[in-house]
Parts: sequence; C-alpha cells; structure tokens
Amino acid sequence: MGTAVELVGVSKRFKLYHERYHTLKERLIFFKRSLSYEEFWALDDVSFDISQGSTFGLIGANGSGKTTLLKIIAGILRPTSGEVGVNGRIAALLELGAGFHPDLTGRENIYLNASVLGLGKKEVDKKLDSIVDFAELGAFIDNPVRNYSSGMYVRLGFAVAVHLDPDILLVDEVLAVGDEAFQEKCLARIREFQREGRTIILVTHAVDQVREMCDHAVFLDHGRMAGEGDPSEVVRGYRNRLSTTPTGEKVSVIGNVDIPAVRLLGPDGAVSETFHPGESMVVEADLDAHERIEDPVFSVNIHDSAGRHVFGTNTHLRHMKSSLDPGPSRLRITFPVLAMKEGRFRLTVGVHSRDGLTIFATTDAAGRFEMRSDSGEPGSLYMPCNFTVEQVAETRRGVVDGG
Repeated sequence: MGTAVELVGVSKRFKLYHERYHTLKERLIFFKRSLSYEEFWALDDVSFDISQGSTFGLIGANGSGKTTLLKIIAGILRPTSGEVGVNGRIAALLELGAGFHPDLTGRENIYLNASVLGLGKKEVDKKLDSIVDFAELGAFIDNPVRNYSSGMYVRLGFAVAVHLDPDILLVDEVLAVGDEAFQEKCLARIREFQREGRTIILVTHAVDQVREMCDHAVFLDHGRMAGEGDPSEVVRGYRNRLSTTPTGEKVSVIGNVDIPAVRLLGPDGAVSETFHPGESMVVEADLDAHERIEDPVFSVNIHDSAGRHVFGTNTHLRHMKSSLDPGPSRLRITFPVLAMKEGRFRLTVGVHSRDGLTIFATTDAAGRFEMRSDSGEPGSLYMPCNFTVEQVAETRRGVVDGG
C-alpha cells in the first residue's frame, strides 16, 4: 500500500497585525511606517504519513491547527517550512460554503467546483442528477446560494465532493451542521468510500466517531503533534489533556477504581438502548475500588452524536458526600425525566477527587442510547407543562357623575 499524503516538518506562521490602515489617505500618510505585528505559529514541525485507502482522524481543541493543516494538504495554503506530498485527486469539504460563489445558483456552483478539480462538462452532466438528489435541494438548486441556509450549504458541498470521484476526501467538522438524517446519509457514503479503498481525512470534535471509523489518528495541541497512532489511544490522550483545572493545573489519572460495566435501565427496570421523552432512566455502573477512596466525587456527562455537551453534573455540584470502600460497589444515577426528544447520545461516568485534580476512573463511551419521539410538538426538548384557563370576574369601576 502506497502513501496518499506525506508531511515532513510542516510549519505555518501567520502575522497578527495590531493595527491596519483602512483608507488610501492613511496608507499615503503612513506608507513609510511599518505596521507592528506578532508572529503566530499555527503549526510547528508536524510530520506524519497517511497510507492510501486509510481513514485518518485529526483531533484537537479549537485553535490547535487542524483546519490550517487540512488547507495545506488541500493546497489552499502553503507551509512556511517543511514539505507536503499528495498522491491523488483531492476533494475538500473544509468549511461552510467554501468554494461557492454566492451569486451563482447551486447548479452553476456544481459546474464551477467540478471545473476547479479538472472535470469537464460532459462528466458533470452524467453526475448532475445524482448530485442534486443527494443534496435534497429540489427547486432550490436553481436559486443563488447566497439564499441558502447553513444546512443547504452543507448538503450541496458534501454532495459535490463525494460525486467527483476523489482519491482523497478531506472533511472538516461540517457534518455537525446538517440534521441527523443527513449526517447518517453522509456517514453511509463515507463508509462506502472506505469499502472502495479511498483515503479519507476526517476532522471532528465527535472523537468517538474518530475511534469508530478511523484506523489511524493524530492529536494536535497548539500546533504541535501531541499524539499519533491507534485512534482509541489518541482519543484517550486527548481527553486526558483536556482534564485540567480552570487555572491550567494538570489532572492526574491514577486508575484506582475500575468500571467494568455500565447499564442503562428503562422505566420497567430492564436494560435498554432506546428511550422516549418524559421517561425515566437509571444508570447503573459497577465499580471495583483497589483501595479505600475518601470523599470521592461521582460524575455523569451526556454528549450528542456531534460531540456537543448536552448535560453534566456530579455529586460535588449536588452537595453530596460519600466514600468508596475497597472491592465491588454499584453506583446508581437516576434521571426521573429525560428531556431530549430525538437523537443518539453517549453517556460517560467518572470518579474523581473533590478538587478535581485526581481522576480515579472514567468510562470512554460505555453508555449509548437513542431518543425517539412520536410527538408533533416542535423543538428539541420535552418540557412537561400544563395549561389552565379560568374565567375571571369582570371588575367594574364606579363612575362619579359631576353634573
């Protein structure tokens, strides 16, 4: 198997100017004065190879350099130093509306994007109906894209990218913008690309998606590589790096407690992976402490399929105290009412110290469940409420006749 992408010592520097001249008059008056700036290194000595046919995950916090790196691979940016080698045609879906001309219609933008990739009109003619069908735009395909919603941008951009037969597909976070049904449709097409042996580079904050779909991953931290290798190990390192206090103190992960199993129980007490709005859910976590833990804090967090933090709490925030003796124990967390209406969610459980500086145990993605709703009510949350209407007696004010 050959190499699809090779990066050797890639660095990228930007100049951040403290002031700018906005008018011609200012430029003429101050043309000899150099603007003050500071250097910002978005990437610093990044090196790795991506094998042909692999699915490669790129993770990191906002500002870590992920998008800059993809733009360098796509040829949109040039590195300040280092070398980049790419073997094959690239289709890049880097940001919302990238490559679209706002005054052209969706149909015209399809031909524009295709021509940039070197495809002729006849080739696009053959794929046009399929692209339009995939994008689900209907009559909007002949409207200027400036009038498109964010979801319509995503659908058209992804439809164009995957229909132009790329050898390498770059996808940067944009799938989080589309609705859940379209996300599933896109993921199905990505899996089809995997079976066809195409190379995929995926950037997402939904790191469980990286672990499930990718065979190799890199973790960027402030422009530098902080981890590379097996996706599960890279994701674990990323989450540990995020485990810092607000003042930046590093959290210690010591693993004094094992969590061998987590179960989600429905209203009938049976294990379930599907719930409905308004139902209760009980989380049972089996714990096995290696030694006595004084004053532990138990936590629970829920993220949606796009990696967004939906809910989180712990026994410290709920003003509860407890202890954990050596040996097996069972943690029960009861949700009397589930407020989410639809979607797939990931639930994690953890045990840490009161000051948050020591993590005794944490699950990665042991609890997964789906919310389903038959309600016709709009919105994403189920909010119990009651309506009452009462007849109010009319109050008449006295009228004083001054005549």
